[in-house]
Amino acid sequence: MSAPLLVSIPHQLGREEATRRLKGGLTRAAASFPVLKVDEERWEDDRMNFRVRALGQAASGHIVVADDHVQLEVTLPWLLQRFAQAAQAAIKNRGNLLLTKR
Repeated sequence: MSAPLLVSIPHQLGREEATRRLKGGLTRAAASFPVLKVDEERWEDDRMNFRVRALGQAASGHIVVADDHVQLEVTLPWLLQRFAQAAQAAIKNRGNLLLTKR
């Protein structure tokens, strides 16, 4: 089993507003990436558990929303590990867009 991919994204929105902005965000992000399909996006308070599929491979993880940052952890199957660095950058960029104060 490989080490999980971790992404931490700082924000200044507070937990409630950050959670509000992120709800449904995974499904919206998948619309921008045709190879990504969301199998599950389930919220429990400030934590979202998810399962996604890309290139026929399943990955699962969770997002925890804190007062000043969002922590994403996802375990990628070996085939998708080759794309971990690109995935990390894309997640960080998309997260920054969602969590930037407006």
